[in-house]
Amino acid sequence: MQPDELADRVRPALTGTRFGDLRWVDRTGSTNADLLVAAQAGAPEGTVLLAEEQTAGRGRLGRTWSAPPGSSLLCSILLRPPLAPADAHLATAAVALAARHALAEVADVAAGLKWPNDLVVEGDGGTRKLAGVLAQAVLDGDRLDALVVGIGVNVNWPARLPDELAEIATAADRVAGHEVDRTALLGALLVRLDAELADLATGEGRAALAGRYGAACVTVGQDVRVELTDEHLVGRAVGVSPSGHLVVEVTGDDGDVDRREVAVGDVVHLRPHP
Repeated sequence: MQPDELADRVRPALTGTRFGDLRWVDRTGSTNADLLVAAQAGAPEGTVLLAEEQTAGRGRLGRTWSAPPGSSLLCSILLRPPLAPADAHLATAAVALAARHALAEVADVAAGLKWPNDLVVEGDGGTRKLAGVLAQAVLDGDRLDALVVGIGVNVNWPARLPDELAEIATAADRVAGHEVDRTALLGALLVRLDAELADLATGEGRAALAGRYGAACVTVGQDVRVELTDEHLVGRAVGVSPSGHLVVEVTGDDGDVDRREVAVGDVVHLRPHP
């Protein structure tokens, strides 16, 4: 099926949402990079760009992201949320929650959220990454002008994965036991996201969204190592704050417990969650 046909299959589900401009292309370097250019040129909130193949996609900390053409949902979403730059991660959380809901609704796949930006499932002897989210901001001075949130969901992958992925990744079809409709998955994700984003307008709503994220976060309850810019923490993740930060308890050599809120960091689970 051609990209235009794929987009046409999704559009009816998006009636009444903010996602009125849906663009699906055959190939590009990075949907995030392309949509950032569009954002700076004044493209409206709700513009969505998808690609059958990305040649320069990346994840957090500059990690590359690759997938066989047509096998994944490679999607970037342009938002202009009423958030301070320090709260932009809550929009990323909204996308992760929407993707989790869509996977359950369309494929009966129960994914957990690994703080700060992954969707994971248990199986094949361990935790496997199913999707990743990456947000990039456009700032106007100290104001958040736009946010491009990209998500890559492994949907229908070949039976044999490359050796470098086999131990760490999986796809929705492998978990569900059957091929998954990418257009249905996208429609369900964007419809749910439209509802999740409504909570970003108020402090009470943002706290509620963070609470939903925390309830689905499999990092909570884990012993973790958190890599920060100038240090690392080893402790136990005990919750997600109303601001969406990871709360980690670190026990010192003297036995005292220091509770830290982590706004930005790379997290490694030190043991499987129960």
